[in-house]
Amino acid sequence: MLELQQQLSALGYWLGTPDSSYGDLTVQAVMALQGSAGLGRDGIAGPRTMSALERGVRPPVHGGPANRVEVDLDRQVLLVVRGGALEYVLHTSTGSGERYISSQGNPAIATTPPGTFSVFRFVDGWDEAPLGTLYRPRYFNRGIAVHGLGSVPGYPASHGCARVSNSAMDLIWSRDLMPIGTTVVVH
Repeated sequence: MLELQQQLSALGYWLGTPDSSYGDLTVQAVMALQGSAGLGRDGIAGPRTMSALERGVRPPVHGGPANRVEVDLDRQVLLVVRGGALEYVLHTSTGSGERYISSQGNPAIATTPPGTFSVFRFVDGWDEAPLGTLYRPRYFNRGIAVHGLGSVPGYPASHGCARVSNSAMDLIWSRDLMPIGTTVVVH
């Protein structure tokens, strides 16, 4: 178990400090690896996942400023890029594609729009938004944010935000990885 965690960490799949426990953070890191490798995201380190780990699979980094965050919609991963190099890979859950009623009372489709944005606002705590409660959100496109939540499933499930685990959001805050003005590239 410790070796699995150390290999994931060495590739940038964040799981906190390796501790030999297959807990929630390890599950999230395994799902990030699975998404990066184009595998189903169940959080179980089976043979195909272990093969991807042994091959050193990491998601591709796209262009942009040297310090940025990328949200890869196909792979369902959030990339933290520092100095032009990939520093962290986090599992994320983005827009589900489902129909819902917007906060203005209109029918809408839950999507995370692609594009290049900037962090313009944040809340250090729980933010009671019209469509749900967000943990320590970093807003980058109107009401769309990177935020923590207790549930980050292996499939797109949000109204449009990029959900990460609460622990991953605490990492983002503790290392100030998304200050105001940070470029967020959604692709």
